[in-house]
Amino acid sequence: MEAHSATSFVRDFAPLLGAALLFVLIFRKLKLGATLGFLVAGVVVGPQVLGLVGDAEAKMGIAELGITLLLFLVGLELSPSRLWRMKRDIFGFGLLQVTLCGIAITGVVWLFTHFTIPAALALGLPLALSSTAQVLPMLQSAGRLKTPYGERAFSILLFQDLSIVPLITIVAALSRNPDDVGGPPGWMLALYTVLAITGLILAGRFLLRPLFRLIGNLGEREMFVFAGLFTVIASAAIMEALGLSTALGAFIAGVMLADSPYRHELEADVEPFRAILLGLFFLSVGMLLDLSAIAERPVFVTGMALALIATKAVVIGLLALLFGMPWRKALALGLLLSQGGEFGFVLFAQAQHALLIAPEAASVFGAVVTLSMATTPFLMMLTRRFRVEPQASTDGLDGPKHDGAAALVIGYGRFGQTVGQMLIGQGISVTLIDTDPATIERAGNFGMKVYYGDGTRIDTLRRAGADEAQLLLFCIDGQQMEPIDIEAVKLAFPDAVIFMRVFDRLSILRLKGAPVEGYVREVLDSAVAMARKAMACVGVDEAEIDRTEEAYRNLDTKRLAQQLEAQDLYAGREAMFSQERGSAARDGLSREA
Repeated sequence: MEAHSATSFVRDFAPLLGAALLFVLIFRKLKLGATLGFLVAGVVVGPQVLGLVGDAEAKMGIAELGITLLLFLVGLELSPSRLWRMKRDIFGFGLLQVTLCGIAITGVVWLFTHFTIPAALALGLPLALSSTAQVLPMLQSAGRLKTPYGERAFSILLFQDLSIVPLITIVAALSRNPDDVGGPPGWMLALYTVLAITGLILAGRFLLRPLFRLIGNLGEREMFVFAGLFTVIASAAIMEALGLSTALGAFIAGVMLADSPYRHELEADVEPFRAILLGLFFLSVGMLLDLSAIAERPVFVTGMALALIATKAVVIGLLALLFGMPWRKALALGLLLSQGGEFGFVLFAQAQHALLIAPEAASVFGAVVTLSMATTPFLMMLTRRFRVEPQASTDGLDGPKHDGAAALVIGYGRFGQTVGQMLIGQGISVTLIDTDPATIERAGNFGMKVYYGDGTRIDTLRRAGADEAQLLLFCIDGQQMEPIDIEAVKLAFPDAVIFMRVFDRLSILRLKGAPVEGYVREVLDSAVAMARKAMACVGVDEAEIDRTEEAYRNLDTKRLAQQLEAQDLYAGREAMFSQERGSAARDGLSREA
């Protein structure tokens, strides 16, 4: 029996993978994304069209591990401090989105059907959730997951994952099934959630980190694969045993390892499993699509899918405007999260078990969710010119290449230009990288070759020759790199010396402990130069100006050291020049000299 089952499993996968390969290539070529290709492939090989593959429910059970792996990888990108900074979007925007969309869609379902209010709630609330499995890969492939727009989308998806417990509780409270009377109350599920998250945090700090440190010391590459998969599956299994979200457990485990120096190793090892299983998930969704339900009620299914998309897009877009997003990004966010999600299937099954909806209703609204998911790539493609800010074309711009340069200058704005030209003036070979097409074009007019690419990415740096470079000079604007990102760069290129342009003292405090040879505050020297010119203009002689500058720099260095030690911006205030202490500090320095 087991041999027959294994043979059947292998036979099923041949047509599944073949169809997936064909349709994903087609839809990628049409720029509609892989998700739609997987869905169509699942429909074609599934029981309702060619009938080459069956038992979609069993395959869905395996494939849901792909969502779990996806959330683990996302957790690796979010350190606890970064996650804490997102709390307003998670618990503010996320809560409002789930609540308002749930109420609005419940109203739509109740208005256009003959369902009771409990049944409309059991259908409307799950439809408020979006597809994490679809949205996050779209953000990752576009390189937008770490942007403010991507973080806001992820914050909403994370709260949706957290809301599974209260939604299950609501369905259980509305249940008409006598068997549900003895089920655990909602407060107990909430307590389980808190205890499970706390336990995973403690396990991450006191078990997982020492485990990966031990594996790193042993240098056994394949052990990272085993340990990474064990971490994901064990955390998911704990949450499943408590009746909670498996994806949430894997996400917490990922966050606990986000500050680990082995983060990139884990990402590389787990990513192939994630890609395969997530593809299988969407294949299973396509196989489960009830074409007969659509054929019997095509107008209702299509109309309800369009109503779902419109309702969520409007509500989320208006909330985004309320939270200060520009209208283009608000429109993009509303459309990106307008589809139904994979957790809808789970909650529809709960509602069916609770005798709130009939199996036919679960099939029809399952088709609504699948259809809405299929529209997302089309919507994003059709509205691109309205959503995206006008930008200079990147056509014809060369990506970085290894030309043996001793120094890589990342960012060729007003700061990077001076750094790069001075190095060139000394005869040091330099590779220049920037992301702004206008800057690259302008530099070309002056005979400077600047490559197009994101110089904060390790793969970009490697293509530019960072493996052999002596200097990595990050001259980019703002605060685009976290300490964990700099550590990853140093781990990838240990022989290179790193220098950072920073915005202010707070930036230096934020980057404390990062493996950087030196920081340069972008306006310090220019401000000192202006002060020198001002003093000369009012008659101060050159020697006095030199002494004042030296005194200021010494006090500034002393104050910065105290701030770094205390991790407090207000530390070392007594080391500042003031009206009373200015001349005394300068005179004291003069006597010491």
